[in-house]
Amino acid sequence: MSTTRKVVVFDYGFGNVRSAERALARAGADVEITRDFDTAMNADGLLVPGVGAFAACMKGLKEARGDWIVDRRLAGGRPVMGICVGMQILFARGIEHGVEAEGLDEWPGSVEPLQADVVPHMGWNTVDAPAGSELFAGLDADARFYFVHSYAVHDWSFEVTNAAMKPPLVTWTTHGRPFVAAVENGSLWATQFHPEKSGDAGAQLLTNWIGTL
Repeated sequence: MSTTRKVVVFDYGFGNVRSAERALARAGADVEITRDFDTAMNADGLLVPGVGAFAACMKGLKEARGDWIVDRRLAGGRPVMGICVGMQILFARGIEHGVEAEGLDEWPGSVEPLQADVVPHMGWNTVDAPAGSELFAGLDADARFYFVHSYAVHDWSFEVTNAAMKPPLVTWTTHGRPFVAAVENGSLWATQFHPEKSGDAGAQLLTNWIGTL
């Protein structure tokens, strides 16, 4: 008999927490929106949303001790998923309007302005998921996901120094220049798009994540 997994949507003031809550509940999780430290630490899964400016999200996350929660959960192999700016702040830095802000530095790289004729990137797009992806399991190659953003990671560089570690699986898409659409890296997963706004494809993706908890 399967056990319902407890997922916390971390409420640090930046993100579509209600839509994320509804989408996760539809996908079968027991969901709570909170910034309570112990609840977030002890949940089966932690979802970190994000909307707005990189620097502001980082400031809000730190004020809620979310940076410490993410770090300690990952150190213990406890699943964390970031969405939109919640993914961007997992990188080393963000550059907006020429101003650089430090991220959580879980992955190297910079979040920079999109290099495209039309910005923001707003709407539906397909992605190029790698073989072996658990996040996109069961989804067709032409599945579309909803994006709304003006910044992205165009250059991915991650050196695996431990031979026992699996390299991260990186999913790409293109708006102007190719950029990172999703990452699966052990217990840390993230998407630049909004699965909670991506219809059946997004629901399947969230179901896939919950199934790993």
